[in-house]
Amino acid sequence: MKRIICLALVVLMGAVLLSGCTKGGGDLLAEVKKKGKLTIAMEGTWAPWTYHDESGELVGFDVEVGKAIAERLGVEAEFIEGEWDGLFAGMDSRRYDLVINGVDITDERKEKYDFSEPYAFIRTVLIVRGDNEDIKSFEDLSGKTTANSIGSTYMELAEQYGAKVEGVDSLAETMQMVISGRVDATLNAEVSVADYLKEHPDADIKQVAATEEANHVAIPMRKGAETETLRKAIDEALASMHEDGTLSALSMKYFGVDITK
Repeated sequence: MKRIICLALVVLMGAVLLSGCTKGGGDLLAEVKKKGKLTIAMEGTWAPWTYHDESGELVGFDVEVGKAIAERLGVEAEFIEGEWDGLFAGMDSRRYDLVINGVDITDERKEKYDFSEPYAFIRTVLIVRGDNEDIKSFEDLSGKTTANSIGSTYMELAEQYGAKVEGVDSLAETMQMVISGRVDATLNAEVSVADYLKEHPDADIKQVAATEEANHVAIPMRKGAETETLRKAIDEALASMHEDGTLSALSMKYFGVDITK
């Protein structure tokens, strides 16, 4: 009897191990088409990329990019919102198919994720309160405090220059922390700051520096063979959106400038 039980346990453990090895080894594009929807994670609090309008509807540049990609794949776009530092963890655990949220390509992220071709290019700017004369460059951040999303490229850059970073959930909260003096500065996308100032022209903030080179914005997805066909399909969709002017039109609609070239 003991031998039978032991044999059964061995078979069961082998099945579990085999299941663990095969999980995620399929074709994600085929799965997406089978379920008829592309599940996309984003913050929903970072205008004009992803945010809610006055009626509460989720809108923004990346929202429309996601919808256009899904349409070209022949499926519907399903958006799931979450805090920045949880978006990638959710994708890792297969809650989402991919993240579309103004994600910069970095060497560190490329080690863990596969990226689509870039679809936008943005510079990072350094913002302080209007009366701040202590910070005039990124080098002046040493020993200072910034407000940025945890795990973001902006947080990483601030820490590289020696700043302590306070975590925030939205651009509006970020700017209020700068204006109130709770932090010394923030780093953010040039176009996002421009959009904020368009809505808040009297905000007591100023730009004191900007990166020389633009960050490349793309769509991350899980690394591996399972996402290969989906990544290629997304690249084809983005290429067609470049060619027919969709991306340029969306950029002009939400940013007032074309950041897609």
